Amino acid sequence: MNIDIDWLVELGCRGGDLARAQFGHVARQLKRGEEAVTESDRAVQRLIVEELTRRFPADGIIGEENDDGSAITNRASTGGNRVWVIDPIDGTNNFIAGFGACAVCIGLLVDGMPVLGVVHDIARDETFVGQHGVGAWLVRGESWLPITAQSEQPGPQSLLMVTSNLLVHGSLPRWAVRLLTICPWKLRMMGSAALECVQVGAGTACGAITLNGKLWDVTAAAAVVLAAGGRVTGLTGHDVFPFRLTGYTGQKVPFVAASPAALATLLAELAHVEPAAFNE
Repeated sequence: MNIDIDWLVELGCRGGDLARAQFGHVARQLKRGEEAVTESDRAVQRLIVEELTRRFPADGIIGEENDDGSAITNRASTGGNRVWVIDPIDGTNNFIAGFGACAVCIGLLVDGMPVLGVVHDIARDETFVGQHGVGAWLVRGESWLPITAQSEQPGPQSLLMVTSNLLVHGSLPRWAVRLLTICPWKLRMMGSAALECVQVGAGTACGAITLNGKLWDVTAAAAVVLAAGGRVTGLTGHDVFPFRLTGYTGQKVPFVAASPAALATLLAELAHVEPAAFNE
């Protein structure tokens, strides 16, 4: 692949350092009339785009931000099938509030497939990284700790990550009501889709559901989960990847990340089927 993975981890850390300097001390702005953004989001994306462009000038880039908030960044590849997908600060509202669940995300799509991803936890100063065919790790300082998705069947002790925005057209879907009321698993909401997703790759959670995410919320984290032996699908089990990038302007990309052992049960619940795990 001709990419220095150590360099990419370092780039994610540099983005985290830049963001951390303003953590909890930056003004909340609005982009496109509704979504939160800060000058830190834009500064981190500028850093990452500049470094990626310098090293890989022919690669495409999709980023959540542009400098005036009017649109996303979508620059097509000029010499191949590689596109970098960037979320400079996933969990911007957490970042503004000083709540420590926010991350810098850098993912690489090749022919629409997530093959490399870095998710840097800004508050904890640690990085989740995954590379197709190589492996997945949690990087703490100089230590690279291998991570893998859970292999056992989920039980009452299992953590299930659910993003906080579960509304569809202003109301909760039936499956969300069930998860919030009778689900035997331990639900957790962090407010950062990427950090929730990588908990599956780390073996911490059996699954993670994101309903209103975008491409930049899933790409880097999906690369980690897949490299760690997990699965990433749409809410009905359909393929999210390979992703068709043509004309992408920020449409929602709902997804489920899960351990192989948990995926069928979780998809059954999302389809309103009565799986055994919910009837015991």
